[in-house]
Amino acid sequence: MPEPLGPLCVVGSINIDVTASVARLPGAGETVLGGALRRDAGGKGANQAVAAARLGGRVRMIGAVGDDDDGRAMLQNLQDAGVDAAEVWLGENPTGTALITVDETGENQIVVCPGANDDVTVDGVAFAADEAVLAQLEIPDATVAALATVPGYLAVNAAPARPLPPEVVARADLIIVNETEYAQLPELASARRVAVTYGAAGAALFEQGREVARAAAPRVHAVSAVGAGDAFCAALTLALHAGWDAERALRAACAVGADAVTRLGAQPPLRPLDQYA
Repeated sequence: MPEPLGPLCVVGSINIDVTASVARLPGAGETVLGGALRRDAGGKGANQAVAAARLGGRVRMIGAVGDDDDGRAMLQNLQDAGVDAAEVWLGENPTGTALITVDETGENQIVVCPGANDDVTVDGVAFAADEAVLAQLEIPDATVAALATVPGYLAVNAAPARPLPPEVVARADLIIVNETEYAQLPELASARRVAVTYGAAGAALFEQGREVARAAAPRVHAVSAVGAGDAFCAALTLALHAGWDAERALRAACAVGADAVTRLGAQPPLRPLDQYA
């Protein structure tokens, strides 16, 4: 039997990902030919919700999509993955779209057109005290700031990097960033707990600026790094909320992220979380 995991509410973005796979990423002003094109479900919020459900979490999602074919397809995708999408609403703007280029080593460039994600709000949403909440920064600043009042465990993936409201930094039980984002957000030095990812070098956990745990990433053949960070966020939030110790939680999250890079797309198949520990 998989280890029990607590309930999780993801507040975040839902996109359609349009991905071109090429031999190498283009430079400024350069055109690269020969790419294969694919359309997939995406958005940092949806990616994290789907990953959490596939890892064995009980997941609901707060978000918005357009009243269009892409929006209906993204709703169905969430439901098919086991995510409760009853509180994802149809906005007046079109469904968000991410334009992604991935090279043969798995490195990527991403441009996001928010669309309906600009409509996401938590007005009128009830949060339970035993529920973890996981958010990202592809939704309005006011929505992120409002999460400082949620009663349960609060995790924030501060990506794409931009200044966080002081009340969110003070309130968050966990903030997750990559090494570039960590350098761009000096206010995180005072945060209660920050996880920093270093790609193939693994990740570290800091408490008020002091390193308390570090884990290496398993060596794998990388196909695409698009879904790795979101899978890591889902895994670490679920593990820490479930009471796992810091080292075990970090090690499992690194293993989940490493597994994710071996697959194409932002929402790869995953095993129950305790199988990565």
